[in-house]
Amino acid sequence: MRIGICEFTTLPASFEEDLAAYRAAGVEGIGVCELKLGEGSAEALRASGLRATACVPAVPSILPLPLIEGPASPDDRVEALCAGVRRLAELDPVCVLFLTGPAGEREDSREVVREGIREVAAAGAAAGVRVALEPVHPSQNEVFSFVHTIPDALELIGDEDVGILLDTYHVADPVAIAPFVGRIAAVHVADWREPTRSAFDRVLPGDGVLDLRPVFETLEAGGYDGWVDVEIFSDNGVFGDAFPDSLWDVEPTELARRARESVERAWTRRGR
Repeated sequence: MRIGICEFTTLPASFEEDLAAYRAAGVEGIGVCELKLGEGSAEALRASGLRATACVPAVPSILPLPLIEGPASPDDRVEALCAGVRRLAELDPVCVLFLTGPAGEREDSREVVREGIREVAAAGAAAGVRVALEPVHPSQNEVFSFVHTIPDALELIGDEDVGILLDTYHVADPVAIAPFVGRIAAVHVADWREPTRSAFDRVLPGDGVLDLRPVFETLEAGGYDGWVDVEIFSDNGVFGDAFPDSLWDVEPTELARRARESVERAWTRRGR
């Protein structure tokens, strides 16, 4: 298993701080967030020896996200998303992920998203990078996406060359995953706090209520040999809730180390 960490996990840190923390923690990959990139970031990434894994555009969805700033028009968002795909492609990532965004009151949301997917797929093909659509948990329907299952994501994708970004926080039923392992471009892993206090309240693998063992077994049995990135959202006030135990307040190298060890522990439990 190849372990990476998505930069959302250490949101307060800079790109350069993330590179140093992840290397010190012993992981091999970094899920780059475009919003953290600056001049010279590509050179810094190459010098670090880390591989860009599942990367996140600064405008990550076709329809607007209520809690994350960005253009209101889907056309403008798709243009920005495609620009993000091209910029992140310079890092030679495993894939660039994106979301549909919530439907809200739009009756044409599926048609708008289908057209957006076609444009994102074309941008990915032109830039030579795989793009991947991420289904999200139904509880986050009004926050991130109206697509909650892999079959629903594939129905929207149609014949386009678009993969699936599997996030165990959103889809953790091995029966629902097994038929589609071959379509998975990359995996995000996190765990559910119970009770969950907001859409930004994840915990490290093994610290919540999910049983990740059968998920890893299903991926392995299906031939998945790609990257597994820890992706944690743990609000410290950025999204309105300053949780006193926020993981975003943990020193980045320490949190990165804990993230790596948590995935390793979960992985070793498979087959037991």
